[in-house]
Amino acid sequence: MAFGGANDRNDLPRLARIDPKLFDILFSGCKVERYAAGQHLFVQEDAADRIYGVMSGTVEISIYSPGGQKLVANIELSRSLVGEIGALDGRPRTATAICLTACELVSLSRTQLFDRIERNPPLARAMIELLCARLRWISGELGDQAFFGIEARLAKRLVFLAEVMADSAGWIPISQSELGEFLGATRESVNKTLNDWRARSFIAIKRGGLRITDTGALRHIAESQDDD
Repeated sequence: MAFGGANDRNDLPRLARIDPKLFDILFSGCKVERYAAGQHLFVQEDAADRIYGVMSGTVEISIYSPGGQKLVANIELSRSLVGEIGALDGRPRTATAICLTACELVSLSRTQLFDRIERNPPLARAMIELLCARLRWISGELGDQAFFGIEARLAKRLVFLAEVMADSAGWIPISQSELGEFLGATRESVNKTLNDWRARSFIAIKRGGLRITDTGALRHIAESQDDD
């Protein structure tokens, strides 16, 4: 993601998805695998030998420092791919993938992946486009970390999470500690910002979740450079 304006970054895909028809071709004939909430698909630095497709549920992708500090890189939902980087280059996993909810997945070995790409050339282009989207996303995240403060980054993340995780009433099932892990920020700094936004009627908060009540206000904050 290039260091353009905030609007440019907000328009880019966050979920690792390819065309639905190509998704079906990629995983044609694969048996559905069921995973419980809290079950790992793989751990950072594991040997990489499979690519996963999410049929249902939510998968969290996280990065850990040598000291154990956690940074949530992304979440993947239905029809998303998980683990494609390691499956393509054969090197150790770059992140940890864990099921946040009960999940139904399909998967291919690295050998099966390349066999299907060779037999279906459009899959190769789709995977290249997906990797480019990943790189742009990471570039944008680095830019946000460097040039924007906690308020702008938190507002941007909440708008994104509302789009992909909110229930029918608009509630996002996430704790303040988990939000801190998404941002690489402390729970205290997140708590202070959220309480301020609640006082200004931008959000509502309940135990284990929050809801945006003024999306326009958060979008304005997300697009405003923080000079603090």
